[in-house]
Amino acid sequence: MNVPIQHSRRFVSAQDLVKNRPLAYVEPRKNLAGQTIRQMYDLYSTYYEATSLSLFESDLHGKDFVVLLHDNDGALAGFSSLAIVDATVHGKPVRAIYSGDTIIDRAYWGTQALAFTWLRFAGTIKAQAPDCPLYWFLIVKGHRTYRYLSAFSIDFYPHWQVQTPTWAQSIMNQLARHRFNTAYDSERGVVSFQQSRGHLKPLWAEVEPGEALRPDVAFFLRSNPGYVHGDELVCLTELSSSNLRPLARRVFAQGLRQ
Repeated sequence: MNVPIQHSRRFVSAQDLVKNRPLAYVEPRKNLAGQTIRQMYDLYSTYYEATSLSLFESDLHGKDFVVLLHDNDGALAGFSSLAIVDATVHGKPVRAIYSGDTIIDRAYWGTQALAFTWLRFAGTIKAQAPDCPLYWFLIVKGHRTYRYLSAFSIDFYPHWQVQTPTWAQSIMNQLARHRFNTAYDSERGVVSFQQSRGHLKPLWAEVEPGEALRPDVAFFLRSNPGYVHGDELVCLTELSSSNLRPLARRVFAQGLRQ
């Protein structure tokens, strides 16, 4: 399945233009200036170790788009890279948005501008092929990212309360094997490289005692104890109006209509 992807539009809502609110927009990866890429790396390396500019650029080259977050002075405050993946699983076409490196500066934790812009853009991808299932495929380096799944969606995998269904596991296995080859351990559902390709610095990887008692955080820590040295938990959720929670559904619908 080959559906054309838009390359020139920026997806910004009027509410994002409010004074003193960080602004997020989507930019095709190929349009990024070298200075912007360097700023992205500088921000990323503030929070992650076992990385380098060349490794970061190599990973970024495999993405199609980047969601950029800027403060009111124009400084980079966060970003998330993504690739659009088309595949056939058990004879049926599926489409996925694969999330790559993602970071938001600590000063802007709690802002939803980047997340909502990502969701609106996901809606536009769904609108291009409305009859094809669209999934969010991500590998998770930390418990905070894992919690986004339950904040946005109803059914997602792996989940601490339900067993991953066979159909979802098949999609996860195929997407992960295709992208990571032998680094993907299907028994554990984890991508594990011989040498870390980036993991949170100890200060940011630390889990507060109260957080560790949360069932979702406890599940992530059990499922991926190697996250501290770069192991990443493979996760999947369908991006559809019926599977998104009310707020996420409204933002996603904005993209469907664009």
